[in-house]
Amino acid sequence: MMLIDFEPGDYVINPTNKNWGIGQVQSIIGNKVTVNFENYGKRVINIENIYLEKINNENK
Repeated sequence: MMLIDFEPGDYVINPTNKNWGIGQVQSIIGNKVTVNFENYGKRVINIENIYLEKINNENK
């Protein structure tokens, strides 16, 4: 299992799909992270398959 280094409320991007925009983590259950992306809506991401990069809230 991968280490998840973010928590609900954190902002993330998907580096391979930057056009999704900035997402805010809604919830984390196991390796499934629910993220609400500004351009892509709410998605459940399996972080074993899709890498999410945490960004500092100051960058938003």
